[in-house]
Amino acid sequence: MSIQPLFQLNDRVALITGGTGGLGLVMAQTLAEAGAKVVITSRSEEKAAAAAQRLNVEGVVGMAAELTDAGQVDRLVQVVKERYGRIDILVNNAGMNIRKPIESYDESSWDQVMDTNLKAPYLCARAVTPLMKQQRSGRIINVASMLGQVGLAERSAYCASKGGLIQLTKVLALELAPFNVTVNALCPGPIATELNTVVMNNPEANRFFVEQIALGRWGKPEEIAGPTLFLASDASSFMTGAALTVDGGWTAK
Repeated sequence: MSIQPLFQLNDRVALITGGTGGLGLVMAQTLAEAGAKVVITSRSEEKAAAAAQRLNVEGVVGMAAELTDAGQVDRLVQVVKERYGRIDILVNNAGMNIRKPIESYDESSWDQVMDTNLKAPYLCARAVTPLMKQQRSGRIINVASMLGQVGLAERSAYCASKGGLIQLTKVLALELAPFNVTVNALCPGPIATELNTVVMNNPEANRFFVEQIALGRWGKPEEIAGPTLFLASDASSFMTGAALTVDGGWTAK
């Protein structure tokens, strides 16, 4: 058996939400370099287009959508379908975190995190499912977190949303398996992205994090490329309903 074709994504179409920064950009570049046509999203059309141009990789375009709005999500999927004829890979990457102790966690902050991290992936998965069923093929990758598996103080909404996303992954895997559509969760640990700048710039918090990581350092954004390509490609064809943890060994303790 030749290994290289397992990781090729020639002629496949990937939709990556929140793909204009951090891990999303790495994922977009990875899938595009593997041969896929890639659509990245942002609330801002200008930001999405600028990110796609900044990547300077053939086959990447930006589109705008508010992912917590069902109507906009449905229109986004329809536009991608009309442009490319299919959607083979959905990466639910858009996410956010608001850090507060529970007694200070206002409902607005809670709703904002839950809507972005859990409602949006549900809406996007719901929108692409009919197309993937019709194709009888597809990959859905839900970007959860190691904090969907273990807790951390002052992250109540984030941990709850990512834990819920892992459970949603399992349910969708069971529903879509008969149609040859796999659904898996990618669970990054501490990665040096914009989302974690506030922690990395706090010496005490940074020290705590590094001490919890078995490898003794923050992950690099490019270190998510391999796991993403694995889940998006034929290399993971017998894997569904799983949570692939990439955390430097934090949850090994």
